[in-house]
Amino acid sequence: MATRCYLFRQEHFPPKAAFPAVDGHNHLWDNWNVEELLKVMEAVGIICYCDLTANVNISWREGGYSIGRRRIEDFFENCVAQYPDKFYCFTAATFAAPTDKPLFEDSQKFVDETLELLNRHVKMGARGLKILKELGLHYKDASGKLIRTDDDRLAPIWEEAGKLGIPVLMHQSDPSGFFEPMTPENEHYESLKKYPSWSFADPKFPRKAELLKRRDNLIRRHPKTTFILAHVANFAENLPYVSRLLDENPNVYIDFSARMDELGRQPYTARKLFIRHQDRILFGTDMPASVEMYRCHFRFLETFDENFIPPDYDGTFGRYRWKISGIGLPKEVLKKIYHQNALEIIPGLKEDLKNSI
Repeated sequence: MATRCYLFRQEHFPPKAAFPAVDGHNHLWDNWNVEELLKVMEAVGIICYCDLTANVNISWREGGYSIGRRRIEDFFENCVAQYPDKFYCFTAATFAAPTDKPLFEDSQKFVDETLELLNRHVKMGARGLKILKELGLHYKDASGKLIRTDDDRLAPIWEEAGKLGIPVLMHQSDPSGFFEPMTPENEHYESLKKYPSWSFADPKFPRKAELLKRRDNLIRRHPKTTFILAHVANFAENLPYVSRLLDENPNVYIDFSARMDELGRQPYTARKLFIRHQDRILFGTDMPASVEMYRCHFRFLETFDENFIPPDYDGTFGRYRWKISGIGLPKEVLKKIYHQNALEIIPGLKEDLKNSI
């Protein structure tokens, strides 16, 4: 039975973001009810929404989620054409393959196909390349060997993104608890019970430190390519590391999607990170859109409220890992995070939103 809290505390519930906001890390999931999504966006001040996986269908299911290929043309027909300047997308190109088969038989052929598809999607309007966490964790080559993120065979893809002037948004690793045994002592025990496919404790998977090391090798090898490292560079438990990573790599940005809970339990350190790196952090949620979910993000960013409940990974509020506190960012920092930083690195976005900002 849940305990009752008797703490007297101030509570603030911003109805809209303090500045027009771009949700730069989200998906349309398997729900194409765009009109309902637009109602939510209008209610809370989200002026533009990014579907990172416009050529991938991501569906929530029991135990986690599933991915499958989808026509990117559907996104442009159902979203961009009907609601100009409200949506933009990234493409996963060829990195949306089933994990039970080799990602490629012939690496050169795979790279050539990826470059062709990436260029075609960019010409259609895709603004970046999204790399799912399956690369580095699941995808194997024809010999059955795991394909490392910093595999030299993939280098031409990252170089091409740089030449095209598009960012690569990369998901590597996951919360530390996902790599530890699924026991009651694990702080993510309830999450892993709910989504057991998110557990990478099995020794067949690389360790978290290995995944981050390979990713960091990659971003250093391609300094002319812009990388957005999702989920606070997937090490929100170690913000000094994230800060050093940003200091040492001017081609790197982060978003804090699906990590508000991690940040909100260390509000002093999180606030320092956001202020120090205010030009390198993007707003994003990576959760099914709802008014309540967005307003909780605004509360975290804009207020000093304490001891409140964040949404779960799937955007619901029925279960939480711990309560959080807000970080009360200055107005000039909020403006950058809500939209200005996105305008600087997402091609074409500044022109799209010139009448909305």
